[in-house]
Amino acid sequence: MAHRPSLSILSLVLGLAPTTVALAAPVGAGQPEQLHFADDGVIPNSRLPVLLYRQVPLEGTDRAAALERLFADNAWPPQWRYGVYSYHHYHPNAHEVLGVARGRAILRLGGEQGQDVEVSAGDVVVLPAGTGHRNLQSSANFLVVGAYPPDQQDFITQRADPAAHAHSVGLIAGVSLPASDPVTGREGALPAFWR
Repeated sequence: MAHRPSLSILSLVLGLAPTTVALAAPVGAGQPEQLHFADDGVIPNSRLPVLLYRQVPLEGTDRAAALERLFADNAWPPQWRYGVYSYHHYHPNAHEVLGVARGRAILRLGGEQGQDVEVSAGDVVVLPAGTGHRNLQSSANFLVVGAYPPDQQDFITQRADPAAHAHSVGLIAGVSLPASDPVTGREGALPAFWR
């Protein structure tokens, strides 16, 4: 198995701003990376790990439609096609999945002190409720499919704001766990890693 440099080392090599290192669990075949982010007093984040799937196999040439089918088949109804906002934000009342259909981007996950993660077409990021995220830079063709569990369709988008923190923490505590993983279904990684 080849050793991959950490994202923080890659950030330094590429001349990007240094970031704190999130703990990543070992990744087995077909298993997502797990990233953990602590509450920083502004962005609540979650006790649950972010799940990062790399290069999910998709059928057909229309990746956006293929991601929508995949998410819908796994009980995460797709809600939109767009990019990722350039400001720190999170969803205190919903878990979110971001499927990269086209292009590439560097996303900062976990708030200002979080981690920069490069994503490209075919990658999928599953964000537990409260996890901060923003687009630092992206290609002109960057396109994401967003989806949420069925009982979390009326999601709130909260900007990073210390005044909203306590209320958001209360909302996050009430968010139910999804019954299935948006990529691998009921027997997938999410039910095991988020229980």
